[in-house]
Amino acid sequence: MTEKITPQRELGKSGLVVSALGLGCMGMSEFYGPRDDELSIQVIHRSIEMGMNFLDTADMYGMGDNEKLVGRAIRDRREKVVLATKFGNMRGPDGAFLGVNGKPEYVKSSCEGSLKRLGMDVIDLYYQHRVDANTPIEETIGAMAELVQAGKVRYLGMSEAAPNTIRRAAKVHPIAALQSEYSLWTRDVEKEILPTCRECGIGFVPYSPLGRGFLTGKYKKAEDFPKGDGRHRFPRFQGENFQKNLELVSRVEELAKRKNCTPSQLALAWVMAQGKDIIPIPGTKKLNYLEENAGAAWIDLSPSDLAEIDQQLPAAVGERYYTQAMSAVNR
Repeated sequence: MTEKITPQRELGKSGLVVSALGLGCMGMSEFYGPRDDELSIQVIHRSIEMGMNFLDTADMYGMGDNEKLVGRAIRDRREKVVLATKFGNMRGPDGAFLGVNGKPEYVKSSCEGSLKRLGMDVIDLYYQHRVDANTPIEETIGAMAELVQAGKVRYLGMSEAAPNTIRRAAKVHPIAALQSEYSLWTRDVEKEILPTCRECGIGFVPYSPLGRGFLTGKYKKAEDFPKGDGRHRFPRFQGENFQKNLELVSRVEELAKRKNCTPSQLALAWVMAQGKDIIPIPGTKKLNYLEENAGAAWIDLSPSDLAEIDQQLPAAVGERYYTQAMSAVNR
């Protein structure tokens, strides 16, 4: 039997065509428990085989190690991949977060660093990871546009930007994609940010479309996350919030059972059903979860399914980030 190849979607009106589901590579190097680089490379190769060719990394993941890992994995199949990376979040030698930098000279030096770690001469999609409140967005995007003109970057993206910032940026240079958190339990982008993207012809790339793994139904208590896992720091994964959010997951599980799919597949299918301009990038470092996620592309949710989900699923309890990280979003 011929394997199904993941369908494709265009990022807004940019002309950049990618797989309808991408692969977030962050957790392969940091934040979500121990790493296994060789297994992660297998996951990346399998993703490409299945047509999930839209890979996402950033210079801050694993202090640059994630870019090196992804670069190593795709070196002999570069032409099959649409590669996105990001700059802007600064970290110290000890890993501490040092703030956001969007200054033009930093943009250019960051791009050079990423190209070197990736072992490549061009980045397909280059995101500003967070907006620098102290540098006019026109200056940052202007510097990014110069990278396009120099042939080092093909398309530009932004992440966690506010509507007015997006509009200002789009006047300087076309923006192909906005990446922000979006899932069944994080829906705040629906009010203003998604409509702004559509007004400007910008594709929308949801990260954490499985609620940082919570919507998979695989975690029933805080102890289920490995020691040192970054999720222990997030309010939604703590105390009473965790217990209340389990109720949301149990409803996802019930609906998935009726649709004859897994909770992960239902959650991803829901995100994809919100528009043809939406390309979620679930992350995983396990082959079985990768293949499970890929199956979401073939799940059809009817208008009545979507209406029922809207009616049945409450909002998550708790902020999506701790205070310092929340201060860097929607700027």
